[in-house]
Amino acid sequence: GKWAKQILSLQEPDGKWGWFHSLSQFSHSPITTEQALRRLERLGYTMEDECIQRAVSYMNDCLMGRNDIPDRKEKLHNWELFTSLILAAWIRRFTHENPNANQVAQQWAAVVSAAFADGTYDPERYVRAYTDVFGRKPNGGRFLDFVSFYQISLLSDCLDEDTESAVLEYVIHKNDGIYYIYGDQISVLPDPFESRKASRYLAAIELLSEYKFAKEKLGYVAGWLEDHLNENGKWDMGKTVQDKVYFPLSDDWRKQESREKDCTERVANLLKRLQ
Repeated sequence: GKWAKQILSLQEPDGKWGWFHSLSQFSHSPITTEQALRRLERLGYTMEDECIQRAVSYMNDCLMGRNDIPDRKEKLHNWELFTSLILAAWIRRFTHENPNANQVAQQWAAVVSAAFADGTYDPERYVRAYTDVFGRKPNGGRFLDFVSFYQISLLSDCLDEDTESAVLEYVIHKNDGIYYIYGDQISVLPDPFESRKASRYLAAIELLSEYKFAKEKLGYVAGWLEDHLNENGKWDMGKTVQDKVYFPLSDDWRKQESREKDCTERVANLLKRLQ
């Protein structure tokens, strides 16, 4: 489709798209590597596709220190640790067979598991474990709290059952959601359904649905989705959800049936993982 063609035409020979995480005015590309990967993942691209293989190879080289992401180093936190986190998270979005990314995931699993050692989150234990594993205390908002897209994505298959259950409870009831994805409490359903907020909410649920306990913890979301099936037997989240990230999937949304098709595909796929 045309959306994928636009993105693929901008991929550089080494596998990246301009800057990795932040879109700077100094970048020659109108899209970052992260934006490209998020959109291609939504459009159905997998590790079987050559463009993803090239991107993963590039990210692995950066993770191993054989290459660098071109972004300006941010001074508010441990930039090297942050880049290893985002690189590992995106590698593991497409493959769990990369030992370098898996090592980063295991480090974060050790920190989070220690923080939930008694079944509840203890921020002091989190700081101690973080310091033990990474050799320094956490600084900057991205590390003072582990509930962001990157850590939650990394940990989906790395925690024992008791820890995973406790982590999901904590994340679902956290009042400011998942950083980079959704900024409100996940246990509170968004309103209205036909909105970008609801689309971002689905993104948070999709991320959490990768955990084994998702069906047990997120049953209320499945009921909410079923309640919004329309008279055509489909789902329609409205025109405003067209954000070039989660929607559209089809080339053209001028016809309502195309929008319904895309929305229905997304919701139906999520329901399969929750039921």
